[in-house]
Amino acid sequence: MKRILLIALALTGAALLAGCPKKHNVNDAPVAGTQVGDSSGSTEGASTSTSPLGGDANNSSRGLNGEGTGPLARKIIYFDFDKSEIKPEFADIVTTTAHTLAANPRLKLKLEGNTDERGTREYNIGLGERRAQAVRRALMLQGVAESQVSTVSFGSERPAAEGDDEAAWAKNRRVEVVFLP
Repeated sequence: MKRILLIALALTGAALLAGCPKKHNVNDAPVAGTQVGDSSGSTEGASTSTSPLGGDANNSSRGLNGEGTGPLARKIIYFDFDKSEIKPEFADIVTTTAHTLAANPRLKLKLEGNTDERGTREYNIGLGERRAQAVRRALMLQGVAESQVSTVSFGSERPAAEGDDEAAWAKNRRVEVVFLP
């Protein structure tokens, strides 16, 4: 009888624990003038890009300006491995984008968060979202209206470069800034 009671208690406890939602980390909104993102100060190996990720119709139709130049061209912000902190070398992209949006209140954009292939699908979707949200918060700190910016995470589903080396992975750890028609 004691054994049945212990098994019943163990099953009840397991059911209760399984039904509890996971605790989500909630970060406070950033304060004006502070760095948005993780606390790591790493700034290694990335560059800016204002051109589409290739010549096919899909890529060039994503932004309003398919040529890759001008204020409405697709812009890309790259991230360090497993980080969602905007690196200082991409501050000018955020500032330029914020000025463009603030000057054109009817203009909207989508921030597409991406990761490299390492990690589980679920983790990468979350990391891509954290990256897109970091850029969103930085834009809002500079006066962009919340209604002008949407985010989406593709995780590792839309690689910019194929390969199993750091050069390919570095190109895939990004947020693409895409102006909407």
